[in-house]
Amino acid sequence: MSGIEEQRRDARPAGGSLAHRVPDLGGLELLLAVARLGSLGRAARELGITQPAASSRIRSMERQLGVALVDRSPRGSRLTDAGALVTDWARRVVEAAAAFDAGAQALRDRRDSRLRVAASMTIAEYLLPGWLLALRAQRPDTAVSLLAGNSATVAERLLSGEADLGFVEGLTVPAGLDSAVIGHDHLIVVTAPGHPWARRRRPVTAPELASTPLILREKGSGTRQVLDAALGGLARPLIELSSTTAVKASAVGGAGPAVLSELAVGEELSTRRLVAVPVDGPTLARALRAVWPTGHRPTGPARELLALTRG
Repeated sequence: MSGIEEQRRDARPAGGSLAHRVPDLGGLELLLAVARLGSLGRAARELGITQPAASSRIRSMERQLGVALVDRSPRGSRLTDAGALVTDWARRVVEAAAAFDAGAQALRDRRDSRLRVAASMTIAEYLLPGWLLALRAQRPDTAVSLLAGNSATVAERLLSGEADLGFVEGLTVPAGLDSAVIGHDHLIVVTAPGHPWARRRRPVTAPELASTPLILREKGSGTRQVLDAALGGLARPLIELSSTTAVKASAVGGAGPAVLSELAVGEELSTRRLVAVPVDGPTLARALRAVWPTGHRPTGPARELLALTRG
């Protein structure tokens, strides 16, 4: 062993992590290219780097390993005996890295092949169809399943691993979930045209709303949460139903006043099957949120769907 090689060996750190003691993949790929092509310049061109950068990388590996790897001359570059041995090891490392990369890609492909979405009813019925159509244009091979329920159910499905991304409409974020606001919504009071409230000239007050039996969504829904908060928990159910469509149908049928998202009643208001009743006092606004388990930011199709909701 030459004096310079002994000096390099002695300078090499004896401990520490492998990341500090083993050259990176880029350096190993460069060494393999030099061995195959017999020229540092040709190896640099093949890998898309400059020759000075390639020389610097080889010198860095030599310092790291404590041995000379390449003899450079006007006729080209030749591996030293140590360089030939390191090249054999490097080939195995690079092959293992290629297998690792292929496995990781297979995991990404499996993840990207499906998307499970859980959404509270208003978002599921009136917003998600458009978002999912846009996602399909970007990812035609991703199979999407939609689980619709109230906000409490959405949280349960996310926390149990049954869904990859959720959407809720309430005032608060369920425990165990992170969130991002993707929009805002307002609740309105509606009745059939024959109801006395449809003809009144002054707004309904909060006490009147609290004392009147209403067609309501069930407890646990975002709509019910907003109404209960606005009325201090005093909302009186005439009927409790588990879907926005059912509440709307009951109101259209004349069963009584209902509280619904303005997203859900646009067609019925325009055709006068329902009438919006002005309300004086309570604020019936809410944020629409995307939610996911705390610390697990959406990836793959879930991340792309989240981006579409903000578009």
